[in-house]
Amino acid sequence: MLTRLLRDYLRPYRWQVALIVTLMAGQTVGNLYLPNLSADIINRGVIEGNLHYIVRTGAVMLGITLLVGTVAIVAVYLASKTSMGSGADIRAAVFRRVLQLSSRDMDRFGTPSLITRNTNDVQQIQLFVQMALTLMVMAPIMSVGGVILAIREGAALSPLLAVAVPVMAAFIAVVIVAVVPRFRSMQVKIDRINLVLREQITGVRVIRAFLRNGPEAERFDDANLDLTRTALYVNRVFALAIPTVMAILNLSSVAVLWFGGRLVSESSMPIGNLTAFLSYILQILMSVMLAVMMAILLPRAMASAERIEEVLDAAPSVADPPAPRRPSREEGVVELDDVGFRYPGSEMPVLEHVSFSLHPGETTAVIGGTGSGKTTLLNLIPRLFDVTEGRVLVDGVDVRERELEELWRSIGLVPQAAYLFSGTVASNLRLGNPDASEAELWHALEVAQASDFVAAMPGGLDARIDQGGTNVSGGQRQRLSIARALARRPALYLFDDCFSALDAATDARLRAALQAETRRSSMLIVAQRVSTIMHADHIVVLDEGGVAGAGTHDELVETCPPYREIVQSQLGEGAAA
Repeated sequence: MLTRLLRDYLRPYRWQVALIVTLMAGQTVGNLYLPNLSADIINRGVIEGNLHYIVRTGAVMLGITLLVGTVAIVAVYLASKTSMGSGADIRAAVFRRVLQLSSRDMDRFGTPSLITRNTNDVQQIQLFVQMALTLMVMAPIMSVGGVILAIREGAALSPLLAVAVPVMAAFIAVVIVAVVPRFRSMQVKIDRINLVLREQITGVRVIRAFLRNGPEAERFDDANLDLTRTALYVNRVFALAIPTVMAILNLSSVAVLWFGGRLVSESSMPIGNLTAFLSYILQILMSVMLAVMMAILLPRAMASAERIEEVLDAAPSVADPPAPRRPSREEGVVELDDVGFRYPGSEMPVLEHVSFSLHPGETTAVIGGTGSGKTTLLNLIPRLFDVTEGRVLVDGVDVRERELEELWRSIGLVPQAAYLFSGTVASNLRLGNPDASEAELWHALEVAQASDFVAAMPGGLDARIDQGGTNVSGGQRQRLSIARALARRPALYLFDDCFSALDAATDARLRAALQAETRRSSMLIVAQRVSTIMHADHIVVLDEGGVAGAGTHDELVETCPPYREIVQSQLGEGAAA
């Protein structure tokens, strides 16, 4: 997973990667050459008393050191830019994929998990890329080159390498095997903490109202402690790994000095060669230390890559057709033909055998008890879900055969939960129509009965709106959401119980204004209150997922018992008489 992800998202940076690899290879070769010069200074300069050779070779070493330092700075800078750029590309790809997912797909992943994948997981990939472009390039060149040059400087001491390097490599393999599964579980536990924390922040008022502060704190502590235990295990493994590697490194140095000193005393090895061999074995073991650092990052990067690929490979359950069709005219005509729908794994259908139509200039209302399928029915028209039986046609074309963006462009949807984005009143209204003028925005606000309170807000259209619209009331959020749909001026309006927070007088004025504003468009209203829909041209009554009756208010009072019960419960016995 990690290899495939990096192959795809480092491709635009291949020239930078090639340059970084070249620079790091040059830096490593320079570092490997320095001990050889140091040995020459000792053997041919210090021992022979050749001051000129010492100065000349020292100057060469100083020049190489300055060049290596400059190359290292440039390489690290380019590696940082490359890792940040590829991370930004991965984050953008995940975001684009999430926007394509249907509500069903979003439920499968969960919002907290998607947030973690697009932040923490991508950050792990970024960090791995940056370290890989530096450490992983340096480590193999330094280890292989160090072994070759160490044998060249002191072949008699080479058996020490055959012991130290395999021991350290075996230890690193054990560390990786021990921590990889834990890193995978850590990411899942971070998701859990995000879920709990998000629920508690969003529902803080409910928690306080029901005196659940203590139990909720315990729930968060449980999730936090679970993550802490796993993190402590991983950190303990690495806390043991670093001193173990250092112990191997130091014991190797002692062994080199012990056996090398005997060779020097026997005149079997020049002292300069012993110094160079010691430098090379330190560089070899240092390259293994770099591998340990990568071992810390690699398992977590692998786990993060798997989670990111799960999102990127997720095929949206609602997608554009291979050969989309376009209607000859956009009039807002909707036909539901024997529609049925059931959620995956559900034994009972939510909707079955639902048929009715919407026409321009008419208002159609859907009413029914809680759980009767009203919102699900409305969501089938803009294809937020796909029908499992029958078909939904908009302007004569099945919605499954139309391009999604082209379909959505013809619809003004006001969802049940009126959500506003952080910004201004104008920026929220222009979500539906980015080119709308201020006059058009004020007109939409007047129709939505929102112009009075917007005019009273500091800045008017430029008044600040907090995330979710938390700085305005529920009724004001609903009216601003309605104005947002009106600013779009679509051929089809879908209102999903978005009048529930309005008082009776405002509701009546809004319905009257909508009647005049949408006379050339089709309008579907899903509502709980009879007073909101009793003047609709056509009313569909849903009961347990099926159509219990259809007609005008007066007709349904006479012929539809479920509707009559709703009217009696809300308006009294006299209204249903």
